[in-house]
Amino acid sequence: MEGQPSEKKSTVRAVERSLDILMCFVDETELSLTEIAKRIALHKSTVFRLLHTLEQKGFLIRNPETEKYRLGYRIWELSSNLMGLNDPATLLLPEMEQLRDLLGETISLYVRDGYERIRIQSVEGNQSIRRVAPIGARMPLSVGASSKILLAYEDLITKESLLKQLETLYGINTNLFKQLLEKIKQNGYATSFEERETGAAAISVPIFNRSGKLVAALSVSGPINRLTLTKMKEMVPILKETALNMGKKVR
Repeated sequence: MEGQPSEKKSTVRAVERSLDILMCFVDETELSLTEIAKRIALHKSTVFRLLHTLEQKGFLIRNPETEKYRLGYRIWELSSNLMGLNDPATLLLPEMEQLRDLLGETISLYVRDGYERIRIQSVEGNQSIRRVAPIGARMPLSVGASSKILLAYEDLITKESLLKQLETLYGINTNLFKQLLEKIKQNGYATSFEERETGAAAISVPIFNRSGKLVAALSVSGPINRLTLTKMKEMVPILKETALNMGKKVR
């Protein structure tokens, strides 16, 4: 039995490192051994062994010509199980496409994960100049219209805990943020102007399921010259009605 704790620790570390490698592909399509090793700050020999295992298991594919790696088909097999009957990203896509066709701007769905929000679905606008909204992108809860929605409708204890941590991480003014979140709950929507990205604006509303639980934030985003405050306010009734209809489809 001697040596078991050390062996277990080594195994866990290998798993963590393998997951770190996979997370490198959140914002990149292909990466070389050198690029991956640099991103996760490990020696290339260690990364090579992990890459070989991930390739053998089908989680990565190596291009023999460029010697770069990309995500393998095993990832898609796993993700297909995520797209269940009650998955908002799949279930609400038709309504998102209809909303895009009506408004012409990029439509996104966000959920909270810890102190960040994740874009779980997006439909790009049909304008020549539009927001590109990659699925899976993570953003801090301290900025953005959808972040405010996800915070505003949290329960009091969770909200207090999140705000306290966001104050530590990003230096937000907790008291002012609380006042803003209360106003958002009264209005039923949130807006943002160049909070995270220069030249970009967004408006977001909450989606509640049939039990009244917040399941996602529905967001419309685009260039600030098109998404003016006046234009956003005109969208509010449409967004609220769409969110209401969406919520009826989610358990």
